[in-house]
Amino acid sequence: MRLLIVEDEKRLALSLAKGLTAEGYAVDVVHDGLEGLHRASESPYDLIVLDIMLPGMNGYRVCSALRAAGNDVPILMLTAKDGEYDEAEGLDTGADDYLTKPFSYVVLVARVRALLRRRGQHGASPVLDLGALRVDTVARRIALDGEEIALTTKEFAVLEQLAVRAGAVVSKPEILEHVWDFAYEGDPNIVEVYVSALRRKLGAGLIRTVRGAGYRLEAPR
Repeated sequence: MRLLIVEDEKRLALSLAKGLTAEGYAVDVVHDGLEGLHRASESPYDLIVLDIMLPGMNGYRVCSALRAAGNDVPILMLTAKDGEYDEAEGLDTGADDYLTKPFSYVVLVARVRALLRRRGQHGASPVLDLGALRVDTVARRIALDGEEIALTTKEFAVLEQLAVRAGAVVSKPEILEHVWDFAYEGDPNIVEVYVSALRRKLGAGLIRTVRGAGYRLEAPR
């Protein structure tokens, strides 16, 4: 899943990005409200971590503008303020949850997972049953023929992108965009490395290469 962090405290933003990346998310970071609004409007995200006190445009206005445009992405608001009126204003503008600084990183991750789980309950199921393959996109666990198989965070993220579009072709650039991040400038062939690793763990026939187009996940029987 792809997350956007809009936070002007650069050390905090980079620390959160590093931790959430280790959890298996693709994370983009911006430090300005206007840039955050632009990025969220132009690219699909699964969740936004949004600070309230931002240069350019504050978090209340960013959240309000996204909701006015019909963007229902889950928003977790962060603020150094502490008071029920601040929380009420954040929720009134359309935020889904609220966290006051300083906060525990463990709590933030739990809130992120809860929001993603809630989104799955209201939309597509967070558990994908694809024949003998079962992918839990919230717990980040998979099982093949009832046997759980251990994947690295990046292996799971690549598989998730293929699983949510099982039967369809997913291009290499699409996988790079959602599994790595907006600023990734490494070798695009890294996708092939992870696909090969998945084939070793799940069977060679699970992921088909569609020459010149990308990869397609075939639901195992």
